[in-house]
Amino acid sequence: MNSGRLLHWNRWLIVPPVVLGLLVLIWMASSRQPPVQADQGEPSRTVRVIEVPQVQLVPQAEGYGPVQPARIWTAVSQVAGRVICLHSRLRDGELLPGGTTLVRIDPKDYEIALAQAKAELAELEVQETNARASLAIEKRNEELAQKELERVRKLVRQGTSSQNAADEKERAMLAYRASVQNLQNTLALVPAQRSLLEARIALAERDLERTVIDAPFDLRVANLKVEEDQYVAVGQSLFEGDAVDRVEIKAQVPMSSLRRLFIGRPDITIDIQRMSRQLSDIVNIDPVVQLDLGNHVAQWDAEFVRFSDIVEAETRTMGVVVAVDRPFDKVKPGYRPPLSKGMFVKVVLSGAHRSPRLVVPRSAVRAGVVYVADENDRLRRRAVKTLFSQGDVSVIEQGLEVGERVVVSDLVPAVEGMLLQIQVDEQLNRSLQSVGSDA
Repeated sequence: MNSGRLLHWNRWLIVPPVVLGLLVLIWMASSRQPPVQADQGEPSRTVRVIEVPQVQLVPQAEGYGPVQPARIWTAVSQVAGRVICLHSRLRDGELLPGGTTLVRIDPKDYEIALAQAKAELAELEVQETNARASLAIEKRNEELAQKELERVRKLVRQGTSSQNAADEKERAMLAYRASVQNLQNTLALVPAQRSLLEARIALAERDLERTVIDAPFDLRVANLKVEEDQYVAVGQSLFEGDAVDRVEIKAQVPMSSLRRLFIGRPDITIDIQRMSRQLSDIVNIDPVVQLDLGNHVAQWDAEFVRFSDIVEAETRTMGVVVAVDRPFDKVKPGYRPPLSKGMFVKVVLSGAHRSPRLVVPRSAVRAGVVYVADENDRLRRRAVKTLFSQGDVSVIEQGLEVGERVVVSDLVPAVEGMLLQIQVDEQLNRSLQSVGSDA
């Protein structure tokens, strides 16, 4: 009995928690706020922009080429003989001043030939003197024989002398005349014989001079091929001498780069005889030679000389020859080495004419289109015409105005009219402004 009543009361103990839970649910439902609709704004992209500057841009073109001496002298033996003396510093790479005696060839054969020719000339002079004295005597004998002949002929006409006597006198007179003629012929040949001997003397003297080889200018020895006591033949190459007063660089420059130097220049009539100099005057090319030394770039001011005569078909480059005067005088140890033969250097050609140009980063031009931010900070596609590209910048001929904001960030996708959050790239702006001053 008691157990049944206890079970009955336990069942009633479940009711209060259930009622309490229902009351909590009713309170929460009555105090709940209606959902608030969130206002989602238009999405935007953060981009970097630059303001298009106008700078005084100097057009430049670059090329590379080897250094070569402006003059290369090849010492060639003009006489044959044994080398009896070489200069003590006649070795590859040595610098020798102009006028230095470099090689001596044995001169004995040429001294003998000269002495023989002079002796023969002296003999000819004696022969000429004797012939002139003999001619005077023979002419006098001829005159006497002529008078004697006339006297005998007169006696023959008078009948006091025979015709045989007259004939004998005539034969004597003719003999003297023949002798005179022979002596005159001998004297007539003397000038030709003298000229021949004088030519032999001049040739012997020239050959004798050629036994000594002097440096024609300040040079650097290269390709030495002769030793002392060696026999050399006529026409044999002995060594080379590279001029040190001037070097030339033939740089291969792309035709597209050379085009920049002529943009904006006036049209003129080209004189084919002065074409290289005329083109240089038009463009006013200012070349600089540079050599990369790793952590330092050595530089030399140069002079434009000429354009080469051909265009490389494969590389579409043209040779431009520039020169550097007195390169060995401009050496600075550790900073600027001597410009030596074979060095591969960079040549930068700058046009002196500065024109105001609109420039943008080269990477900002995409297939002839740039992205600009309009006054409402929205993206616009703008077709532009590029005049040329130089280094990291492109020169815009049409399609942009000064101060317009050009997007330099990569936008993927780039949707026309999309909203932008603008960030001006001040460092890139300054870099573009400095393009004109650096050039």
